[in-house]
Amino acid sequence: MKENLKYRSSKVFFLWILLGIFGSLLVACDADLSSVSALEKIKQEGVLHVVTYNSPMTYFEDRSGKTGFEYELVKKFAESLGVKLQIEQVNNLDDVYSSVESNAHFLGAANLVKTSYREQQVTFSKPYLLVDALVVYHKSAQRPTRVEDLLGKSILVVKGSSQADELKKLKEKYPDLMYQESDVIDVIDLLQQVEDQKTDIVILNKNVLAMTQVYYSNIRIGFSLIKDQPMAWIVAKNDDSSLIDAVDAFIDESESNGLLERLNDRFFGHIDVLGYVGAYSFAKHLQERLPKYEKYFIQYAKNNDLDWKLLAAIGYQESHWNPDAVSPTGVRGLMMLTQNTAKAMGVENRLDPGQSIMGGAKLLSILKEGVSKDVVGRDRTFFALAAYNMGQGHLADVQKIAELNNMNPNAWRDVNQVLPLIAQKKWYTQVRYGYARGLETKQFVRNIRRYYDILSWLGYSQREVMTGLPKLHVPSLSRKELSETTSLL
Repeated sequence: MKENLKYRSSKVFFLWILLGIFGSLLVACDADLSSVSALEKIKQEGVLHVVTYNSPMTYFEDRSGKTGFEYELVKKFAESLGVKLQIEQVNNLDDVYSSVESNAHFLGAANLVKTSYREQQVTFSKPYLLVDALVVYHKSAQRPTRVEDLLGKSILVVKGSSQADELKKLKEKYPDLMYQESDVIDVIDLLQQVEDQKTDIVILNKNVLAMTQVYYSNIRIGFSLIKDQPMAWIVAKNDDSSLIDAVDAFIDESESNGLLERLNDRFFGHIDVLGYVGAYSFAKHLQERLPKYEKYFIQYAKNNDLDWKLLAAIGYQESHWNPDAVSPTGVRGLMMLTQNTAKAMGVENRLDPGQSIMGGAKLLSILKEGVSKDVVGRDRTFFALAAYNMGQGHLADVQKIAELNNMNPNAWRDVNQVLPLIAQKKWYTQVRYGYARGLETKQFVRNIRRYYDILSWLGYSQREVMTGLPKLHVPSLSRKELSETTSLL
């Protein structure tokens, strides 16, 4: 009996030793896990979780895929880390902040402006964009030029936005300042409220207006309520700086390699190119002219394996969709074809809109096919557009000038940069076809990209809602979607 008790005591003691060792291992494992930084965890998982919300400025998904300024930028960041991108979509700004706050390895990228209030909640990265907050009003009202002009006006802003934070501070100084915050509206809703005169004032960032102003002919800018707001990404506020350090390094690199400039130009460059007069004219022609010729753009684009919106954008750049347009040099019609080009494309009457669009579509298809195979991706479209304006010979000369300047002759970024040089004697005397108006071609391609982007971003299910324009014959999408992506351009 004593031996049995002794045996069992030894066994219990042995089990306690094992449990102690096992417990120590667990504690060690927990310690190892807790010591893993946010950046290391992202790389171990192979996934970067990014919190954002659905909007034209941040992220949206359509039949052609995912896009948006924030999406395109954060996708590059994920690629730089060697991980996949996982979008964690939320409903509003407050949800972006709260989601990042509770997830140490999540990143927030949603058109976020750094404010003193939000800095108490999260850690902001270096800014990648500086934007003004603009006071927007209806053209029929007297223009507000200072904060005092907002007193007695109905003001609407997005809940949780930097504009709401600013108004809250201003109200301490101006108790009569009245405003409403809403978490069920987006920026398009804000502008529509002013357009329909349901509210007097809305406040939104300049980059937002750049993307949407063309839809609204009755909105005007009063003044900048806040200048140079820093737009940045966010991470959880803690002692782990690994993720924010990686973000800051990426933003520095994106600034130096031109990525930020290219994305900013692509998504928010319209206001500088079109201006208010141009935006108003485009909106008017979109309503009055495009529906007459839409069927031709769709038909001949399909026949030539082109995007009809690209073809329509060329037509607008060339003639503002005017089939009777005639230039002083003799080019005519909606697509402004020369007599020789029209004949080569089988166009008998350049002033017939259907024939003109058919000829333009065939020409663009031929030019695109003729682009060197060394030119890849969407650059092929840019090269074809440049050739449409200046001819293939002059374009080849510009590529030669790029080579002479130790630049890549097959990259649109480099060719676009040297286009103006072909008008300078120093350079056009060194190439085969001589002088050409390169700056004009540079502007030609730039404008078409703008018109194409606008046609793409303008969801045609929203078209009637936002501008009262007739609906085009393309599949309708929900209010939270935009039509075709800008992946082509």
